[in-house]
Amino acid sequence: MKKIALIASLSLGLLAGCGTQGTQGTEGTQGGQASQAAFPEKEITLVVPFAAGGASDATGRMVAKGMEEKLKKPVVIVNKPGGTGGVGMSFVQASPKDGYTIGYVPAEFAMHKPLGLSDLEPSKFDLIGQATMVPAAVTVAANAPYNTIEEFIEFAKKNPEQVKVGNSGSGSIWHVAASAFANKTGVKFTDIPFDGAAPAVTALMGGHVDAVMVGTGEVKSGLEAKKLKVLAVMTAERDKNLPDVPTLKEKGIDVQFAGWGGFVVPKGTPNEVKTVLADALKYAVESDAFKKFADERSMLAIYKGPEDFGKFADEQFKYFSELIPTMKLK
Repeated sequence: MKKIALIASLSLGLLAGCGTQGTQGTEGTQGGQASQAAFPEKEITLVVPFAAGGASDATGRMVAKGMEEKLKKPVVIVNKPGGTGGVGMSFVQASPKDGYTIGYVPAEFAMHKPLGLSDLEPSKFDLIGQATMVPAAVTVAANAPYNTIEEFIEFAKKNPEQVKVGNSGSGSIWHVAASAFANKTGVKFTDIPFDGAAPAVTALMGGHVDAVMVGTGEVKSGLEAKKLKVLAVMTAERDKNLPDVPTLKEKGIDVQFAGWGGFVVPKGTPNEVKTVLADALKYAVESDAFKKFADERSMLAIYKGPEDFGKFADEQFKYFSELIPTMKLK
């Protein structure tokens, strides 16, 4: 009888153990599903490939704030300037494909390979979406000896390579913009590269360079302080914030340039993670706070989802691949 009771007891124990294992297994599976569905579970790093203080940095920080509201997790900005954005973009490309490292990409994103700076191109990333479009302007010091774009061109022609033009890095969108302007008008500048537009504008206000051709929002504070003046904008239509400033097109100079900003993750990031990030980006860009931010900085808040942004980036890559070889960049 004792033997039978012992066997029965062991059997009940085994059954109980099996029951417990089954429950634990189910909970483990449910926990795994919940973990996957709960992305993000920790803070996200947003890499800005330029120095703090410029339009790219300000945009990244504003987007991060909006995404935090949607995701309920911190989105932390990390600035990695250098290589015309290449340092930061390469860092993102090499990061884990888990959605916890995302990157801000400027127009240079579509220019790196055509310029021979690196092998970076849109097809090597997964695109999350576009956030902004940034009109460009020919800007000089308020006390400069020229008050119109015609006078600026005449001065530059009479003083070849004497006019120092600051840009946001060799091969940057604003370097290419200035080079395209020089090629079209027949002038010769001396290009001075900086790690971002903000340092270039600071150099202009300090008298270390003579002009910049950067986003209108990046020179706004200088204009308000009466330290800078804009001679022309490089867009098809006049900037609503600078209604009295002519376009280059109006002056018979067919050069149009605008910067833009979007967001990417490493190639191969899971679709469900990209969907969560894209939704959060859309929420941030379409918020009243971001629209106000963009308007105050003379930028356009333009949200494009992953598919539309992908098409746009590919078109820009093709455009610069055809344009840049025809230019005399140095």
